[in-house]
Amino acid sequence: MIRACLFDLDGTLLPLDTDRFIEVYLRELAPYVAHVIPPDQLIPSIWRATRAMIEDEDPEKTNEEVFRHHFLSLTGLKKESIWPLFEQFYRERFPRLKKHVQPTDLARQVVQAALDRGCRVVVATNPVFPRVAIQERMRWAGVDDLPFEWVTYQEETRYCKPRIEYYRDIVDRVGLKPEECVMIGNDMQEDMVASTLGLSTFLVTDFRIDRGHPAYSVDQQGSLSDLLRAIRNGEGVFSRTPVRPA
Repeated sequence: MIRACLFDLDGTLLPLDTDRFIEVYLRELAPYVAHVIPPDQLIPSIWRATRAMIEDEDPEKTNEEVFRHHFLSLTGLKKESIWPLFEQFYRERFPRLKKHVQPTDLARQVVQAALDRGCRVVVATNPVFPRVAIQERMRWAGVDDLPFEWVTYQEETRYCKPRIEYYRDIVDRVGLKPEECVMIGNDMQEDMVASTLGLSTFLVTDFRIDRGHPAYSVDQQGSLSDLLRAIRNGEGVFSRTPVRPA
């Protein structure tokens, strides 16, 4: 029986073109900290530190710790000279990026439908952003006040997608078996890899990402509207969800 729905955020609950959004995000961030680090050093350093974070295998370090270590090593900066600026950017400027996304009422309806069926819910977003940025995007999606069991923030997770350890951590955190969970996302490589751990999968196709390889098993797929109907009607993998008594 499916007892938990794991929802990706970007491109799934929050419709957006991920590559385009990251481009805009970096373009806004660079001038904000240019008096400390020039853009031609900042942006490559962010990418390299992010890659190191994604590839890291150390179970003792959070993603935030790995990113910070590599970023500061690459740039030669001290934490106190740059991190307060990052934090200020997320508070003051990041919210303005909402104009570059396409929120839909379907996101909240989908999560609420899962809750109505008696499922526990998790935001399983790739934790390459800090808590403040993820919470802001959850607000854009209109789901920030819903009772998620866990949100995979950079500060609280130890692995990133597509590492299978990322999904194992979520399953362990909610105290369920992999076969009791379904991963819902738009990325064939980063989200559907959950199937190799035994999770069921639903591929959301509105902003589908597929790099071609590797390809993974997909139990169900369709638009966000299709997902809503499948959950409400108990179709496919959702036929195995508990239903709360009326």
